[in-house]
Amino acid sequence: MKFLQLTILALLLFQPMSAYESAFARTDVGSIEIKTIPAARLLVSQSDNSYFEANNGLFRPLFRYIQANDIAMTTPVEAAIEPGTMYFYVGSDYADLELKDTDEVTIIEVPERTVLSLGVRGGYSAKNFNSAQARLLTYLSEQDKWIATGPARAIYWNSPFMPGIFKRSEIHIPVTKSTTEEK
Repeated sequence: MKFLQLTILALLLFQPMSAYESAFARTDVGSIEIKTIPAARLLVSQSDNSYFEANNGLFRPLFRYIQANDIAMTTPVEAAIEPGTMYFYVGSDYADLELKDTDEVTIIEVPERTVLSLGVRGGYSAKNFNSAQARLLTYLSEQDKWIATGPARAIYWNSPFMPGIFKRSEIHIPVTKSTTEEK
């Protein structure tokens, strides 16, 4: 009975998230893939602390900014870990909207990016991030077609209200093709 109640609760919590515009397709849980993230306009909130120390402080300014500018929420939310930085994607309906930086939020344009991605299920914790990052770094070390070009980032698909066991995320490491060939 408890399993049925949890399932129904999860479906109810997930329902509103499916109405949000997605910036790109999700990586399946447990899968590792190379994927291209399209160019995007991002809202950015930064902290001097690690993301996992500051994530609540990073979310609020971004949420206030989208409310004040009547911008719809999108998925996913992206996070750099050191120092803590949170990114909200601006949806396609707002591509031409003039947005201005504030003391707490900066607007940036990022080009198309290629990333190594691992789909993850579970809570948004430093432990889960570090475990997934280690798996991707091992993958990179065991092949010679791709090389990392920057630090790993967390990609979060669900709201803070989703129970941890149902949450979906990805870890992305930016990559480029290696100039060395297999021999």
